[in-house]
Amino acid sequence: MFIIAEIAQAHDGSLGIAHSYIDALAETGINAVKFQTHIAEAESSEFEPFRIKFSYEDNTRFDYWKRMEFTPEQWAALKKHCEDKNLEFISSPFSCAAVDLLEKLEVKKYKIGSGEVNNFLMLEKIAQTGKEIILSSGMSSLNELDNTIDFIKHFGNKLSLMQCTTAYPTIAGQWGLNMIPVLKERYQLPIGFSDHSGDIYASIGATTLGAEILEFHATFDKNMFGPDAKASLTIEQIKKLVKGVKAIAIDMETAPNKESSEKYSNLKKIFEKSLAVNKDLEKGHILNFNDLEAKKPSGHGIAAADFKSVIGRKLNSNLRKWDFLKNHDFE
Repeated sequence: MFIIAEIAQAHDGSLGIAHSYIDALAETGINAVKFQTHIAEAESSEFEPFRIKFSYEDNTRFDYWKRMEFTPEQWAALKKHCEDKNLEFISSPFSCAAVDLLEKLEVKKYKIGSGEVNNFLMLEKIAQTGKEIILSSGMSSLNELDNTIDFIKHFGNKLSLMQCTTAYPTIAGQWGLNMIPVLKERYQLPIGFSDHSGDIYASIGATTLGAEILEFHATFDKNMFGPDAKASLTIEQIKKLVKGVKAIAIDMETAPNKESSEKYSNLKKIFEKSLAVNKDLEKGHILNFNDLEAKKPSGHGIAAADFKSVIGRKLNSNLRKWDFLKNHDFE
């Protein structure tokens, strides 16, 4: 399981906060930290609308992206900080210019955001690097995914696909967990899950369905400024999720042996039961179903599983209520 915590714009343009997230996330057990690399002039324009109007200081979406930028030197320092903490640095590019910047940083892989699935110009530039690509599916139809995956496969890059729902936050019924086996079957690729629910349940469910990559947004507090805070996980939630996911992954790799119950032999002697009578019965009584009870432990007479073998048989002696039945009790 490869686990990615996305800082994205949670740093709100503050380099110090960005570094603080790296320190905090390094203690959670994740594998990678993901940012988003925005270069406003290359990516956006004055015509781009806000997804939601959340900002008190940015008059346009372009202004917001401009404020989210870091210099190449600052990006290099963030990447080094991640590596010093044994975390892989990943950043999603949103322009060809951003790809050029990330190439100079020598990133190992690219995560493609949902809105870039049809950006074949940028996808070609990324594919030409030969590096691994993680493709998000949030806003795409299956037909669009078919086209994009065929396009990338032509270059031979290692490729995986993320089930994702583009809503912030998603609620149960929107997660799309049932798409994980569908995507596995359709594309024969490693399938992951990109979560926007703001809680740990969806990612746990995705793990049990065979997701090989998990991604979620991180926040210090769900009341923080920004468009993704309420759809993000807090540091404590991430710790709990990672612990659970790793335990599930271990369990799913260990198949119980149900061919034999020999290892439970001592417990079976304690918990399994033997046949007894549930009332005083006289010699000559012919046993029926309503005369019987099953009592612990096993091995004190006829096994409860063999109750049909005693029905209709005649007792050769008196029995007291709760006596175990033995083979010698019958004529």
